[in-house]
Amino acid sequence: MWWGVAAALLANTLYSLGFVLEKRALTSLPEVSIRQPARLLRLVIGSPLWIGGSLALAAGFAAQLVVYRTLPIAAAQGIFVSGLVLLVLLSARLLGEETSGRERYALGAILLALLMVVLSLREGSDTVSQDAPYQLILLVCVPSLAAGVWLYASAERRTRNRHRRPTTGVEYGVAVGLLYGVSSLAIKGVSSRLTTHGIGGAMLDLLSSPYPYLLLFTGVFGLVMSQAALQRCRASLIVPVCTTVTSLFTAVLGTLSFGEALPDEPLRLALRVAGTALAVAVLLTMPKHDTAPQPSPPAKELASP
Repeated sequence: MWWGVAAALLANTLYSLGFVLEKRALTSLPEVSIRQPARLLRLVIGSPLWIGGSLALAAGFAAQLVVYRTLPIAAAQGIFVSGLVLLVLLSARLLGEETSGRERYALGAILLALLMVVLSLREGSDTVSQDAPYQLILLVCVPSLAAGVWLYASAERRTRNRHRRPTTGVEYGVAVGLLYGVSSLAIKGVSSRLTTHGIGGAMLDLLSSPYPYLLLFTGVFGLVMSQAALQRCRASLIVPVCTTVTSLFTAVLGTLSFGEALPDEPLRLALRVAGTALAVAVLLTMPKHDTAPQPSPPAKELASP
């Protein structure tokens, strides 16, 4: 189980580094839009810095597979949210994004939530489910994907209003978070399919499930949507919102879908539930409008060509 905790912290590090590198690369690129996905992909693939960020995210995905094979879904999400601390620190250091006092208080709350979730774990007493009914997974995921795409499109329409107030990107973060929530459930499903003996049998078992196709959809749409959102908004705000929505979605619907039981002991149950709830409360503290000055462009020698 503690290997799962270590893998979750490693995934946090890789995801935070990947998002920051992609954000830094996007600041030196022309404006991108989801209405021109081919142009967006052509621009980002031509940036070595963006490629480095994508490789870090891919490595984080691999670490997440280990997490879901060793930790309950709710516990894993409580640890994943702790990655927001590192993200904010990297954003301040590498992107010049200043954080508000409210955001700094939120970091302290996230660290407390992480401690509570870790204390709720006990080796051998937590069940890690490996399967879920496909019909239930699709019932949860398909409406969530539709809601995420609709919310993102609505935010894009408001963004084109020249008289709007500068936004922090909360709407973008919620929309992308819904897609990544579905992706997180798909990753959990993929990890469960890899238990079949033999590579051929595992691949056939995997391809007969909805998980690789959900991953393909969320991978393509999540890539295009997140890059456009990252270019418009501060990473230190949009990624925490996205992460919190993803964690809430996965902790609640993933636990129900895969039938994982919460701890029986009252103290451990209270720590698990309160820690997850505290992490989710971070989303409610995020301001709707951005009053912080926009960060200056990164130094030329560090920007992607």
